[in-house]
Amino acid sequence: MSDNAEKSDRPRRRFSFLGWLTGALLSAAVALGALGAAWVWWSVHKPVAPGSQPYVIASGDNLRTFSAQLKERGVIDETITLRLWGRLTGLGRKIKAGTFELEQQNRLVDVLAQLVRGDVVQHRVSFIEGWRFRQWIEALKSAQHLTHTIADMSHEEIMAAIDAPGVHPEGRFFPDTYTYGAGTKDIDLLRQAYRRMVTVLDEAWQSRQDGLPLANADQALTLASIIEKETGAAPERPRIAGVFVNRLRKRMRLQTDPTVIYGLGEAFDGNLTRAHLRTDNEYNTYTRKGLPPTPIAMPGAESIKAALNPLATDEIFFVSKGDGTHQFSRTLEEHNAAVRKYQLKRKSK
Repeated sequence: MSDNAEKSDRPRRRFSFLGWLTGALLSAAVALGALGAAWVWWSVHKPVAPGSQPYVIASGDNLRTFSAQLKERGVIDETITLRLWGRLTGLGRKIKAGTFELEQQNRLVDVLAQLVRGDVVQHRVSFIEGWRFRQWIEALKSAQHLTHTIADMSHEEIMAAIDAPGVHPEGRFFPDTYTYGAGTKDIDLLRQAYRRMVTVLDEAWQSRQDGLPLANADQALTLASIIEKETGAAPERPRIAGVFVNRLRKRMRLQTDPTVIYGLGEAFDGNLTRAHLRTDNEYNTYTRKGLPPTPIAMPGAESIKAALNPLATDEIFFVSKGDGTHQFSRTLEEHNAAVRKYQLKRKSK
């Protein structure tokens, strides 16, 4: 073989060696990548113990900050593996904010799945039937884990913020226990309760009795609020509603103490006097006929139902027996006798 032929073969042999080396390196990289992926998979599927203490993910936090919490509590030794898994699966960008209890999860992959689902710890705040709006505000102020936004807002500003501008807030929120996740805004709970009341009232109005002396659903809500404040005995509500409906039909004054008390506002010290009953204002149903201009409290579903489906009765009076129930009467004579029996006698003791 000639020297020229030998020289022409050398570059060809060198090129083959480089190709082999490149292939080997690529194979090694693939093998290492596979090994690394297997390591990441194994790491997020192995048992862990997140503990019973809740984890808080604030709005704007990411998987990096959550991983740091896990490392700080000794659940994991390093954060890179979980963050890599979150990046590879795309789940790291989908975690929700809130407070999480993760004690029941025994693998990091399950922990991450819960964060993505948003299965947060639910907190509760209860609004009681018969409460006034100001009591709702106080309950929201003391509720934990809420984002407080309404502390410096007027009632008018609050109603505008829940898309009900110009609406008087009293009676407009449905009393119930509401659940929420950490960081929920107080205004959002009010918006939820307002919409719930709109739905409940509308459904009740559609199924009302015929011929009621009520011009619209707003008047029904006002009557329901009075019924709510007059009795805590559920079976009495339709009967009390029947008395008030009879008085409205006869154009008699309702003469109900809770409206007078509401009209007194902060001036009421717990003792309702004859002078109070004679002092005229728009909520005094002893001096004015018809319903007051707004509800006086937040009525529950049963009081709303009673207002729109009152008991058919010819009674037009009732008086408290002092045990949470009332004595009902058809005539003034019967009523005066009941007052002497249950009110005057009790005051003389």
